[in-house]
Amino acid sequence: QVQLVESGGGLVQPGGSLRLSCAASGTIFRLNVMGWYRQAPGKERELVASITSGGFTTYADSVKGRFTISRDNAKNTVYLQMNSLKPEDTAVYYCRGVGPREYWGQGTQVTVSS
Repeated sequence: QVQLVESGGGLVQPGGSLRLSCAASGTIFRLNVMGWYRQAPGKERELVASITSGGFTTYADSVKGRFTISRDNAKNTVYLQMNSLKPEDTAVYYCRGVGPREYWGQGTQVTVSS
């Protein structure tokens, strides 16, 4: 019954910033872990960042120091602030939430290009 909806993707120049949002609806239980994955053409889907309900965060080495994940537990909403974007960050970004089970959003395109 849980639905995750991503927003905030788009086109940005190298060095620029974007903020992604993922809102969960239709859930009774807290999504204990929420996170962002991305998949570029020809590549495997990879973890970008995750955050627990207690605020513990995990980041991929490639985004450490540039991306920041945060969440609003009351809304079961997760955010990804992306700074100093690089062309290699170009991908479809997917939201993931885990409560009693796992849920995925449909993805939002992020394109970093001059």
